[in-house]
Amino acid sequence: MTTPANGNDNDKLKGDLRGLSTPSRVVHIRKLPDDVSEPEVIGLGLPFGDITNLLLLKSKNQAFLEMNSVEAADNMVTYYSSMLPFIRNHPVYVQFSNHKELKTDHSPNQERAQAALRAFSTSIVDLSAVQPSAVLRVVVENLLYPVSLDALCQIFSKFGTVLRIIIFTKNGQFQALLQYPDASNAYNAKVSLDGQNIYNGCCTLKISFSRLSSLNVKFNNEKSRDFTRPDLPSGDNQAIMEHNPMAAAAFAPAGIIPASPYSASPHNYPHAFTLQPAGMTVPSMPGTLTSLSLPGTTRLAFPPNPAGHCVLLVSNLNADMVTPHCLFILFGVYGDVMRVKILFNKKDNALVQMADGTQAQLAMYHLNGQRLHGKPLRVMPSKHASVALPLEGHEDQGLTKDFSSSPLHRFKKPGSKNYANIFPPSATLHLSNIPPSVLEDDLKVLFSSCGAKVNAFKFFQKDHKMALIQMASVDQAIESLIQFHNHDLGDHHHLRVSFSKSAI
Repeated sequence: MTTPANGNDNDKLKGDLRGLSTPSRVVHIRKLPDDVSEPEVIGLGLPFGDITNLLLLKSKNQAFLEMNSVEAADNMVTYYSSMLPFIRNHPVYVQFSNHKELKTDHSPNQERAQAALRAFSTSIVDLSAVQPSAVLRVVVENLLYPVSLDALCQIFSKFGTVLRIIIFTKNGQFQALLQYPDASNAYNAKVSLDGQNIYNGCCTLKISFSRLSSLNVKFNNEKSRDFTRPDLPSGDNQAIMEHNPMAAAAFAPAGIIPASPYSASPHNYPHAFTLQPAGMTVPSMPGTLTSLSLPGTTRLAFPPNPAGHCVLLVSNLNADMVTPHCLFILFGVYGDVMRVKILFNKKDNALVQMADGTQAQLAMYHLNGQRLHGKPLRVMPSKHASVALPLEGHEDQGLTKDFSSSPLHRFKKPGSKNYANIFPPSATLHLSNIPPSVLEDDLKVLFSSCGAKVNAFKFFQKDHKMALIQMASVDQAIESLIQFHNHDLGDHHHLRVSFSKSAI
């Protein structure tokens, strides 16, 4: 028999920790950051439908959202099972609750939660007509103190990985375009940060969704940065001014969503996002700023992240089929894999150490939620700074491998063209280094030999050393890449396989 979840009865949580999967209107959210806010939790559910109740248990780092229908809750759980959500760079976990409804009390915490819900319910537009973009337009008003690209990255990275950012001045206003991996990240950032102040009483963020679906960044410097392309030149470091065509397109009338759909909401939570950590000196008189030192901002800029951010925890693996070599080849599409360790006592989990933090971020972004050997991968940052090798004389059954000197690294050459060809997993694979003696039928037979289905094949018109091959599914393409990358085709040619952005 199910019972309502109650704000004062935390023992009721135990039922949810069993991970029951029976659909319910109530969604259970775990592993929330300690300082999570009500709007951030609400933002997880808003894209899927109306929220009728909220129970936030900060002491347990957990929350319950009651959606207006089982269908809305089901859509939310299904989406986040394939795209792990992040709040303030913390991965959080979403599942069905075994409770059918929420019953909240009148404690101060719950009153605040209900006030936040009321604030949204009085201002929400028709969500079926809202199509948030992964690209945000950010205008900083009342700019009394300088705001740098790194400072914006530090603020916005609390809601997901910042992929690309451009800052510029337009119509005398400091503005930015900022791209997340997913529209849900942008949605959560907008809900939480729109109208907030970077410093007390000034530098107010005004955020709206851009018409652009992606940003095209040509230089990595103080005015623009593409965190997925560390090979980009620094350029002449000139500001992107008013005649920039991308900026002009971004600020044309969107027609899909109001510039600020929540601007009228009577928020009952603090409006001051105060970014004043130790080490920052803000003068008492405007215009006399003497120091703006933001601890941690070097982590967000190039050069890449320090070694402590290079290790990924990969879970939900098929323990009967996964090997260190398999993970080395797959994660090697997005960076140079140094070491892989499959955990001895939990073989459906592994640690993957990339060469640097940028590559780790790329691999996490592209591979989290993708299916390998029939199971969706869960990829997140690990608390470990590096992957330890087995002690001498200790056998670990081949579960730990050091690939630091492997000849198969794709990015070991500075400025490698491979940086420009990083794409998400797709059903179409790009093949290269094909010798003249190998024909189309030879490659079709090879890629079909492990049970996969080849839907289409095409040699490049001007260069038969390269080809595209389209598998029946993304899952089959992933396994084919792992199986046949570096396959010996004879004549001293080893096949090179990567994901393609094209279809045949």
